[in-house]
Amino acid sequence: MTQPPGQQPPQGGFGAPYDPPQGPPPAGPAYGYPPASPSYGYPPAQGAPQGPYTPQPGPYGQQQPGPYAQQPGPYGQQQPGPYAQQPDPYGQQPGPYAQQPGPQGYPQQAPYGAGSPPPAPGGSGAGRGPFRGRSGLVIGAVLAVLLVAVGGVRLAMSGDGSDAKPVAGKGSADPSGSGSGKDDGKDEKIAGPTAAELNAARKPGEAKVLWLRENGVDLPQYGEEAYGPWFAGDTVVKAMYRTVSGYAQSDGAQKWTLALPTDLCAAPTLPTDDGKIVVGIEDNVSEQEADCSVLQMIDLRTGKAGWKKTVDRTDIQDGLSHVAMSVSGDTVTFGRTGNTDAFRISDGTKLFGKRKDVCQPFAFTSGPRTIAAVSCQVEPADPVRQQVQEVDPVTGKPLWTYRAKDGWKVAHVYSARPVVISLKKDEEWAVVILNDDGTYRSQLVGGTEDYAVRCGEDSVESGSNLDGCAGVTADADKLYLATLPKVTKKSSINKVVAFDLATGRSVWDVTGPEDHLLLPLRMEGDDVLVRVEPSYREAGSFATLAPSGGALKTLLQHPAAAAPTEATLFQAKAAYVDGRSFILASRISADDDAEEMAATALMVFGR
Repeated sequence: MTQPPGQQPPQGGFGAPYDPPQGPPPAGPAYGYPPASPSYGYPPAQGAPQGPYTPQPGPYGQQQPGPYAQQPGPYGQQQPGPYAQQPDPYGQQPGPYAQQPGPQGYPQQAPYGAGSPPPAPGGSGAGRGPFRGRSGLVIGAVLAVLLVAVGGVRLAMSGDGSDAKPVAGKGSADPSGSGSGKDDGKDEKIAGPTAAELNAARKPGEAKVLWLRENGVDLPQYGEEAYGPWFAGDTVVKAMYRTVSGYAQSDGAQKWTLALPTDLCAAPTLPTDDGKIVVGIEDNVSEQEADCSVLQMIDLRTGKAGWKKTVDRTDIQDGLSHVAMSVSGDTVTFGRTGNTDAFRISDGTKLFGKRKDVCQPFAFTSGPRTIAAVSCQVEPADPVRQQVQEVDPVTGKPLWTYRAKDGWKVAHVYSARPVVISLKKDEEWAVVILNDDGTYRSQLVGGTEDYAVRCGEDSVESGSNLDGCAGVTADADKLYLATLPKVTKKSSINKVVAFDLATGRSVWDVTGPEDHLLLPLRMEGDDVLVRVEPSYREAGSFATLAPSGGALKTLLQHPAAAAPTEATLFQAKAAYVDGRSFILASRISADDDAEEMAATALMVFGR
């Protein structure tokens, strides 16, 4: 769905709000949708007095939102990076697996770094999607980066997926990187610098490279996506292909590794508070006919595999659907179009499944509050209408329901408390804020900026988790969004913009340093935790912004000597936990097996 080469989205902003249908309102469907009329949240007709729209309670008693503005198409022409050798962070890239707030405080949305291996043949990649906004209208700019090798196309596999030993001492129990590694000099050279070598050039005030981990997993021909990092006690866990591995946070010593019988194909963004997770794996090793239908529970503290179940996905619609997973309390959900299965994580007991209703949830958020995206369709020929619900994670019963207008679909949930949802309609985009009971509060009002919210996929129905977005976070009063960088021949600069949740209008913005991308991750106390991504020339860092704006306050400055290595971690997912930063490449791919095995997968920085 990319535009023809060279075609830019229309400049100058969004179109005018659309008018309500003329003539008598259509009858609502059998399950209680009210008619599409001005009192149901449409803007008044042209010439009508301007003012607040009169909300009409729906069948669940909630107010409906104001208008959604039209917006240019999401895929524009790719802009050049600030200098030749740095891959543009908004180019064609496979989709990441982002992370959400966890019990130990790792980021709500994981940012992505600058490394850029080529997409796999047969995949679909899409470039950036810059949009313009106008005062009084909805903001624009969902950036979609699409997964490679989607649509059931399986790629050639190699090796058994076992986790190899560190190369050149990286990630060994000796954090200095002095281990002998492999014997031949060729692999030593491929491995790149060790932690000790990078720290030798460290300048005053810079953090240390505490440890490095190379990939160490023999992958299929075109690489694989990484999952994690997940945290359980003093263990950090990464997963890729058919291997899940846990490492000591302090020094990178491998604590355990678990070999899986088939490929990883889905996972929640969070584990449970006691360090357990359930992942999705394929039901066989066939390149063409494997289904993502097997659930495997794993104890992240010990690496022990627990219960295992196979989900029935024989229905045609179910079999073609992408999977979205979540963890909420002791519940794991396995959602897909028209169906969801939920299980108790501690013992595998099934908690709930498909509803006896025309409205079916298909994705949920992880964390202490379970927000669901729901599709409703009376008859197969009827249009699909979508809702947002808060549900009880044990029973699946809705606690409240917010209905999107006809034609609008739930793309992602940016925040569960407060509830901030991303809605898409064809090439339009809206960000809506709800009150705690699910009633409409406000929607974002556009300005002159282009925004860069990155969710791995354009929507949860395209293959991402419901809560897998980067560059956005919220507190009780404000939403914080990253802008798309303004790129010149010499530099690239972006901002963080704060929006008042009560009005939807921007209240301040902060400009980042040249050639670094600012991405809000989560709240760090009362402040906004910001990932300052590296360039190939300058290191990354973690910083905070006060809710009132002002200057960035650096929490942890990565060493300049590590910038070239850190920047090669493709679409890096970053976590800041207990004063340490964890930077995980979201995908590993290389031209040959030696480079692939030795590729740096995880970097950890600290004092």
